Amino acid sequence: MGLSSHSLICIYFKYQAFGYKACFPLLASVPPASAYFAVESSSMAYTPSTLKPEEVASLMVQYGVKKHRDRYESIFIKAFMAGAMLSFGGLLSEVLQGGAGGLNGSNPGIVKVLGGFVFPVGLVMIVLQGQELLTSNMMIFPMAVAKRAIPWWSLPVNWIIVFFGNLAGSLFFAAILVHYSGIVSAEPYASFIKTFAIHKAHDPQWHQIFLRGIGCNWLVSVAVWQAAAARDTISKIFAIWIPIWIFVACGFDHVVANMFSVPLGIMFGAPMTVNQYIGKSVIAAFLGNAIGALFVALPAVYFYLSDNHGSRLRDAETGEVLNEGSLSSNGGEKERSTTHIE
Repeated sequence: MGLSSHSLICIYFKYQAFGYKACFPLLASVPPASAYFAVESSSMAYTPSTLKPEEVASLMVQYGVKKHRDRYESIFIKAFMAGAMLSFGGLLSEVLQGGAGGLNGSNPGIVKVLGGFVFPVGLVMIVLQGQELLTSNMMIFPMAVAKRAIPWWSLPVNWIIVFFGNLAGSLFFAAILVHYSGIVSAEPYASFIKTFAIHKAHDPQWHQIFLRGIGCNWLVSVAVWQAAAARDTISKIFAIWIPIWIFVACGFDHVVANMFSVPLGIMFGAPMTVNQYIGKSVIAAFLGNAIGALFVALPAVYFYLSDNHGSRLRDAETGEVLNEGSLSSNGGEKERSTTHIE
């Protein structure tokens, strides 16, 4: 239906006096175009894919407080699971290397690189499941103790519980799921398992295992640090994978990984006693791993947790710790918030 000239004149003057909403009531409920642009711009706000180093350092202290407050039986069970998870990666690595006899004779470097490539699946499962691994706690607890967020005695208590939990999980996996199951009892795997254990814990000198332990846990701590910095799962996997790949391919010594490979070799008949394994491999690798973790922990405390962070972290013992997103920018000023860990 057309509009008369009189109606058009009335609409024009009404528009001039009261705006378009008075002339067209149905349009009053339609939001302006600027609202759509606001929603679009907010959804496109940039979020960094990784946390800043100072945020990761604060997060490590937060992890230390949470682990300190956890129940002892819970810590042991998580450590048991971590020992088994790491053994899955160790078994996969030995299956690959042991089954590549021809390639090992012509190009042993490639076999080492391939064996190292598959091993990180164990640590990936541990990190994504939130289990307790001794070597990562060797970095986390010294940081929390250094900032007085937890008491000093929490460090040895946690390390002892996690050590025996990791050991129990590794021995269970080696004895029940590998040795008694017979999955690698045939050649060439049985011979390789014995040879691998001898090369790990019998042939090297004590100081060599100790030094290899330092290099190992330096890389493991870097992997755990990078995984904590990553925001999504795929990034966490890649952040873990590369450092662990390097340490296994290069032949460094990890005290928990050796809890699977060396006892498994003894079960298969490697010429080595339990006392020799403990005195030479366990103690040397443990001490080396503890020092290797400090190569990441102490510089992080010095660079990122000194001065203004210290006063807040000392209150973490009471349950107040830094929020993961506490360091945010607002008009050029840093904002801080706290949260309670359950």
